[in-house]
Order: sequence, then C-alpha cells, then structure tokens
Amino acid sequence: MPQLGESIAEATIVTIPFQVGAAVESDQDILEVETNKATMGVTAPCAGQVAELLVEVGQSYAVGATLGFLEVTDEEARRAGLDAPAPVAVTEEANGHTPASAGAPKKSSVQPTVRGLPVPAHAAGAGFMSPRMKARMNELGLHAADLAGIAGSGAAGRVTVEDFEKFLSQLEHHKLSPASSMRVAVADAMRRSWTRPLATVGMSVRLDALLAHRKTSDPKPGPALYALRALALALGENSAPAGRLIGEKIVHPRAIDLGFAVEAEDGVLVPVLRQADQTPLAQMVARYSELVELARQRRLPPGAQGGSIATVTNFGTFGLEWATPIPLPEQTLVLGMGAGRVVPHWDKQTAQFVPVTEAQLTLSFDHRVLDGGGAGRLLQRIGSLLQTPEAL
Repeated sequence: MPQLGESIAEATIVTIPFQVGAAVESDQDILEVETNKATMGVTAPCAGQVAELLVEVGQSYAVGATLGFLEVTDEEARRAGLDAPAPVAVTEEANGHTPASAGAPKKSSVQPTVRGLPVPAHAAGAGFMSPRMKARMNELGLHAADLAGIAGSGAAGRVTVEDFEKFLSQLEHHKLSPASSMRVAVADAMRRSWTRPLATVGMSVRLDALLAHRKTSDPKPGPALYALRALALALGENSAPAGRLIGEKIVHPRAIDLGFAVEAEDGVLVPVLRQADQTPLAQMVARYSELVELARQRRLPPGAQGGSIATVTNFGTFGLEWATPIPLPEQTLVLGMGAGRVVPHWDKQTAQFVPVTEAQLTLSFDHRVLDGGGAGRLLQRIGSLLQTPEAL
C-alpha cells in the first residue's frame, strides 16, 4: 500500500479489477482504493502477471502492507529498478516462481497521523473521566467531545463507565446508520479546528461590476473564483494574515496556494489552486472547473489536495446570505460569499434609490494570529478588488 497523502495512514479496497493470472502493464491501476479524502488507484510498478492477491474488497490496509505479488521477468525487474533483494510494497519475483504468501496483510489498526498542524490534535470536551472510562472510550475510538450530551452521575459530575454503557444501550433504540469515512474525517478536522479561538467579520459588497464582467467573459468564471483571485492578490500584498503562530513567531506562507470548498457525497472536499496570486483569472477557469468535477467524483489527484493556506466557500449557492464557516486545522482564514440580492442603494448624484446587486462577504479567522482590525482591512481590500474584475 503506497503513501497516498501526507496524513493518510490506511486505505480501503473498493474494487479489484484484475484476477490472479491476468497480465498488467506498468503504471496500470491494479487496485482501486478509497481514503477519507478521495478514491484513487494503486498502480503496478512494472509490467507482469498477477501472481497472488492478499486483499478483500471493503477491508482497510495500512500504508506499507503487502497487497499482493506480481510475477515479472528479470529484464522487466531490472528496467524498473526492482531487482534488489529487499522486498518492496508490491513484491515482484522473477524466473517464473510464484512467491510464498506472506500471510494476510495487517488490517486497519493504524490510526492516521496529521503532522505539522498549528493546533493540538487532541479533542476537548467532557471532563472528569476516570482512567477506566478513558480506556473504554479508546477501545471504541471515541473522543471526549462525543460525550458532551451525557449527564454524569459520579462525584462532581463525573461520567462513569455505567453512565457510558447506559448511553450506548439507549442508542440501540434509535435509527442508526454508519458514518462514511469522509464524514468521520470532516468531523475530526472540525473538532481540531474548534480548539482555537475563531472569530468572523463581514461586510456587504456590490456585485454589479463582477456580473457585468462575467457576461462578457468566455469561459465564464464563477463568483467564488472571483473571490478566490481577489483573496490571492490581497494576500500577495501582505501574507501575514494567512500565517501561523508558532511559539512567538508568525510563519508566513511560502506560496499563495488557495483551496475552495466543493460539496461531495456526505462531506466536503477542498481542491487547491497553486500560486493563485500569480495566475490571472482567465487562466484559472478551466483548471477550477476540472477540479470541481474531480472533487465531486472524489477523484482528486494528490497534487490538488492539501497545503493550501486559506479556503474560499460560496455558501450563496444554497441561498444563504450569511454564515460563519470554520477554517481547516492547518489554515488561518476562510473567506465566505453569500447569495446575491437586489437591494435599494442611495445614489447621491441622482438623489434617489437605485437597485444594485449585493452579497455578504465573511472572513473567519484564527484570533491568535489576526485581530478584528486586520481582518476588516483584509476584507475591505478583497471587496475593493472585486469592484475592478477586469484587473483580476
């Protein structure tokens, strides 16, 4: 099992398109696997014949687990640089000998690890738990925050094991459905994000110039892409608001790589546009549309995920005017755009009200890094850039 992403420790087998004895080509998808972020293929390192498969559909396997064996020629092994005696993730054998099975691969006992986060990964929630209680929770893979609704009967409100077991038994009387891997991943990310002091500022912005520019553009950028490009230019002028507080220093981002939220089945994915401050709006449209479609299919390539410094979300697509989205754990900022509304605006020149299209922009931020004044100035700059869309 290859490393399919920085924070991915395991993957679940979705389909096995080849049978034992089938011939495969180099770099051909030999297995389809699903992580909590996307569905992707595990490719054959070289051409050969499937000698043995050690996996089952629906089971999860840790990174580094042996998934099967390929039977290849000496020449093919040398060409691929796989003729060393040490085994690799998918072991190849030459000379036509089928290798002895190494046994069933290790199942899903590895917990994903997320490195380099600006916040601790542990969850905060219900307190006053005994070691026995914590052990029972670890056994079931639960966090303290999952017990926030349980009233403790122990001393000082302590949630006892008996309280917990009673809570679990009552759940059996409710309708239950399994949570998808993506839903669990989103829940974990939001739980970690909420350990920080978050705040939100907002303002109204006129969209008339943006909408007029969009009518004359081919291809036509979506409103969220205008907002993303404006955020990129604003952060290109001053990247400190997107920095991370590490100790007593603000670590500035090395590149203005911005993500945008895309609703997928039972969750949200965040594709990334790299160096968004250096790419004109017109050149972003095709790549943006491609990533939206790949995200909806949960087939984002590894290079289009992770490493972004801020996210743009267009909650206006749901008819919402205002929201307080939460930044991802590794990010400081998330820019939100609400639905456009035709509202009356006082025109001083004509001394009368005229109809204009307005939307609400919100900026949610880590209050440790940014204060209300700095967030307000950043949001004002974004709104100003949206008034000259031809310069984006």
